[in-house]
Amino acid sequence: MNTSPNKLLVLNVVGLSPRHLGEFAPNLQKLALQGSATHIQSMLPAVTCSVQASYFTGKTPSDHGIVGNGWYFKDLAEIKFWHQSNHLIQSPQIWDVYRQRFPEACSANLFCWYNMYNPADVSVTVRPMYPADGRKLPDIYTAPSALREELNAQLGTFPLFNFWGPNANIQSSKWIADAAIHVLEKKQADLGIVYLPHLDYALQKYGPDHAEAASALKEIDTLCGHLLDYAAAENFRVVVLSEYGISPVKRVCHINREIRKQGWLSVRNELGLELLDAGASKVFAVADHQFAHVHVQDKSLLGKVRELLEKLPEVELVIGEDQKAHFGLAHERSGDLIAVSHSDAWFSYYYWLEDTKAPDFSRTVDIHRKPGYDPVELFLDPQLSLVKARIIGKLIKKKLGFRTLLDVIPLDASLVKGSHGALCDVPDDGALFLCSESGLFEPEALKDGLAATSVQNYLLKLCET
Repeated sequence: MNTSPNKLLVLNVVGLSPRHLGEFAPNLQKLALQGSATHIQSMLPAVTCSVQASYFTGKTPSDHGIVGNGWYFKDLAEIKFWHQSNHLIQSPQIWDVYRQRFPEACSANLFCWYNMYNPADVSVTVRPMYPADGRKLPDIYTAPSALREELNAQLGTFPLFNFWGPNANIQSSKWIADAAIHVLEKKQADLGIVYLPHLDYALQKYGPDHAEAASALKEIDTLCGHLLDYAAAENFRVVVLSEYGISPVKRVCHINREIRKQGWLSVRNELGLELLDAGASKVFAVADHQFAHVHVQDKSLLGKVRELLEKLPEVELVIGEDQKAHFGLAHERSGDLIAVSHSDAWFSYYYWLEDTKAPDFSRTVDIHRKPGYDPVELFLDPQLSLVKARIIGKLIKKKLGFRTLLDVIPLDASLVKGSHGALCDVPDDGALFLCSESGLFEPEALKDGLAATSVQNYLLKLCET
């Protein structure tokens, strides 16, 4: 048993594709040319939580159970997104294997998902505080717990409102990068895996061919350059990988509205607004980018539901029970049917038929309350006058202890210009794997790319002396 591994720094640059390597990403291009580079084969669903779980377990969602960024919790009759407990992953992870192989070494998980109570020696992730007065306060979760105060003192409060929402920008990724260096130095971590989300959000908001996307690429490349310099100085091997590529989109499928029009979806009226009542619905969809789990609780409707889905112009593929194992989705958390959109489309979670009856959280950034993923949270409502003054006023009220909604998010799904989740047939537009070490890949891997389930083995191989 080798107790002294090679040091390895893994940068998960979300949304990065082979097509991005070039003039706007000179640092990453240099890494690709001097080391090893190939693409990662697309998987379903190509969304953060599922892909990370496959990378870190070497298994498909059929085994590890992470069938999306969220799913329908049948025992609670509730749809829940973006939860952080590592106990949700049902397969051993890279952190477990690493500890078995290198019991004297230290591993660090920096902002990758399912970070709470995970087997890494050191963990840092986003974890806002939600006081009873309705405020949302920026904060982090760390293990060991004392690291939280240490990072806050060293780096300042985590910039939560630059991590997601209309003001998402490079500042949150910079904070994560600085936290990574701090942990690697102070905790003497030998393996560090770091989640850097900035590029992903810009590509979804503006589309992959927009000038703002090129600007975001420059910013993340500069940040990666800083981390690459640190890694070289401290004798770390480096991997840069991504989870998926972003495709330009021009249409949206309001899948739950189509289901509701058939009389199959139930809502509950609260104060004149409508809440999706999943437990009472005969059929409903859990929308997640370009992927949707469709739960058919009245099994007599299964054929009719499939027929409806196959007629929707935005839907490219409908996966039934007999196909789930082929796509690695044979798990009890999966829907009875699974809809996958065309590459130029995506699924909204919207289920109301009139905007006046949309729930109060629909116009806010509220990732846990919404029964599906909502990229419209990246935008401020263009129809609101003096929107920034409105935000400042509401924030002042919150600080004074008043309850108020920060309802500045539009209900216009057409604003979204980029998405992911469906299978990608063009390697240059998908995920990639770059490494500082030359000659890492066999000829087949260079030609065909890596399976998502093989990433863990390559990372562990790089740790071997």
